[in-house]
Amino acid sequence: MTDTIIKIDLNKSAYEHDNVHNRWHPDIPMVATVKPGDDFIVECFDWTGGQIENNDDASDVRDVDLTKVHFLSGPISVEGAQPGDLLEVDILDIGAFAEQQWGFNGFFSKQNGGGFLDNHFPEAQKSIWDFNGIYTKSRHVPGVEFAGILHPGLIGCLPSREMLDMWNTREKELFDTEPDRTPQLACLPYAETAHMGRMKGDERNSAAAEGARTVPPREHGGNCDIKDLTRGAKVYFPVYVDGAGLSVGDLHFSQGDGEITFCGAIEMAGWIHMRVNLIKDGMAKYQIKNPIFKPSPMVPKYDDYLIFEGISVDENGKQHYLDTSIAYRQACLNAIKYLTQFGYSEAQGYAIIGCAPIQGHISGVVDIPNSCATLWLPTDIFEFDIQPNANGPVKHLDGSIDIPKAPDLKS
Repeated sequence: MTDTIIKIDLNKSAYEHDNVHNRWHPDIPMVATVKPGDDFIVECFDWTGGQIENNDDASDVRDVDLTKVHFLSGPISVEGAQPGDLLEVDILDIGAFAEQQWGFNGFFSKQNGGGFLDNHFPEAQKSIWDFNGIYTKSRHVPGVEFAGILHPGLIGCLPSREMLDMWNTREKELFDTEPDRTPQLACLPYAETAHMGRMKGDERNSAAAEGARTVPPREHGGNCDIKDLTRGAKVYFPVYVDGAGLSVGDLHFSQGDGEITFCGAIEMAGWIHMRVNLIKDGMAKYQIKNPIFKPSPMVPKYDDYLIFEGISVDENGKQHYLDTSIAYRQACLNAIKYLTQFGYSEAQGYAIIGCAPIQGHISGVVDIPNSCATLWLPTDIFEFDIQPNANGPVKHLDGSIDIPKAPDLKS
């Protein structure tokens, strides 16, 4: 029987758990210890710590406190792990809690977090997705059902003091270039809502004031949101502190490449089963400064796709030079517009490409001035045919169902 080394209680606040934290800092105390070769289970809150409810009201997404996220289970000490090693993590299994067989997807208000397409979807919206074994569907997005690729959106090891200082310096420099921007350019340390695990008193307060926010991916891993880090995948993490300090959270039932809505996956609370091993001095041996991984042999089998292209020309027709982010945005917008021809609202189309296992590819970065990015939409997730044909598209949805929206509050 595999031991569950970190347990949580969904009926209690994440702040009441000393085996959970929401900042990165080298001094956060370890909450469990394992040996190389051990396998174990870790329970996790959803990334917001339970701020989002299973209902048809998107005000909780509009009002979510993003200074609190992400709530991570850990850190876990691995015996013998030292700076310069590689921590080998096998993801053996992932699941939702039996009592909470649902997840959520959200578009954040541009005033509070935003998203990849926030100029097109500036206000908060939320869709709820119900789980049925490996499959999911939503009452807010009819006509689509797919198998999830369950994965941790956020997993990594504690940073060293030098690394933490480097993160804070470079992100503050970026923030200061446009401090009044909405959304902001970087999420700087914020002590008021920091949860530092088992740290207390002055030590806790000092660490909270400089703890790195969990929002971006960094050299240690972190919030990479890689949909293919699913059961059967293997990850190699650089180790920066004694014991490694492995933490995990932000579990997803499914997600498309890029997590384009920001809250772009089907977010869930649940558990993850992992095994760890060490490669001594692995960082130097393999010249690794960021994690690398091997994908799983088990993935949903979708063989038929419609592939939408985008180039480095923005919505206003302005030419950009090899801008792959703009190219992928155009591919996303092209897919959304296409789906509206079958009766989906633009918001429903956005949710589909955010939640379903789409593939995103950088298809060309040398043909100046345009990068080419592509979005691969699996066609067999739909209950009806979305292939182009000589007779034209058929609207299968009448518009009576849409994704709930919560308008911004007047200031």
